[in-house]
Amino acid sequence: MFQAFLIKYAEIAIKGKNRPIFEDALVKQLRRALKPVDGSFHVYKTQGRVHVDTEPGFDYDGAVAAMQKVFGITAICPVLVLEDEGFDVLKQQVCDYLRETYPEQDHTFKVNARRARKNYPIESMEINAKMGEAILEAFPQMRVDVKDPEIMLHIEIREKIYVYSLSIPGAGGMPTGTGGKAMLLLSGGIDSPVAGYMIAKRGVVLNAVYFHAPPYTSERAKQKVVDLARIVSDYAGEIYLHVVNFTEIQKYIYEKCPHDELTIIMRRYMMRIAERIALEHDCLALVTGESIGQVASQTMASLLVTNEVCETLPVFRPLIGFDKEQIVRVSKDIGAFETSILPFEDCCTIWVAKHPVTKPSAKVIRRHEEYLKENIDEMVETAVSGREVIKVG
Repeated sequence: MFQAFLIKYAEIAIKGKNRPIFEDALVKQLRRALKPVDGSFHVYKTQGRVHVDTEPGFDYDGAVAAMQKVFGITAICPVLVLEDEGFDVLKQQVCDYLRETYPEQDHTFKVNARRARKNYPIESMEINAKMGEAILEAFPQMRVDVKDPEIMLHIEIREKIYVYSLSIPGAGGMPTGTGGKAMLLLSGGIDSPVAGYMIAKRGVVLNAVYFHAPPYTSERAKQKVVDLARIVSDYAGEIYLHVVNFTEIQKYIYEKCPHDELTIIMRRYMMRIAERIALEHDCLALVTGESIGQVASQTMASLLVTNEVCETLPVFRPLIGFDKEQIVRVSKDIGAFETSILPFEDCCTIWVAKHPVTKPSAKVIRRHEEYLKENIDEMVETAVSGREVIKVG
């Protein structure tokens, strides 16, 4: 029945003179999302609107699912496109539309007509009244409610006539590519993919870095992270995943430093490496999945000590105030949870001390990092230069 979609947005509308930039980005991301879907799609913008026109035989469910993963969209409205064959024919077509779309036929409704083509012989208010009468006559159990209707029936009179009432929720946020670029520290857990999703929802393009520790972590653990990056890329677009071999650095820290400080020192070197790669790729921030107090390395004191090593870039933590339940809810919503809980551990979970320090002193940590001075720079250079880069999405 539907031959087009009207794409609605919210935040983009308040961007003033920059609004066309955001609309163009939204059009670009819609085209990207619809490319693998069966059918022909023409995505374009008009004044204050974004449209997707289709041709018969397209994959309706696939198109809707794809568009629901495009940031910047608040609602997707399937549209019935009609030729102007006179108002009597239009009344019948609208009643047929309601009969097929709402089989129960016992809803409250309101007609909202817009006559963009001014030579149409009936004005908007008259269309509302006459179409309402026709609907009540066809469906006696339906009722008019102008304040809070269950069905808001839109009729737009243009060169053709557009009828729509369904509103499918979109992902919200801002279009990808409008918020700069950031480097996500991605692990195989629940939190970091959600953090990537949350920051991408603000229009940020993602790169990602994963710290691999063979033979202590398996190829299945690495593949799990690649799969998580692919899930995030369904929303965020193409991601370059930098896989860094962290084994020798972790072993060296384990040999030279107090074990209760192992996690903090390890995290500091991860941040140093991530920042270096991020700067090489013009990223403006690092992104982590940390939440205050969730584990020992995420206490306020630990986060302060971890942040200290980031000399240039800010660290964004979109989950900082979330509890685990909230994070799990988002993880399930975006389809990452089942992959995140697969039993393939990464380096962050394997090299954890029995009693990690929760209130580390930056001064003490810096002193203990001096034990690494002899070889650590060379190890970091080897890890960065030897990393694997995987294009995902």
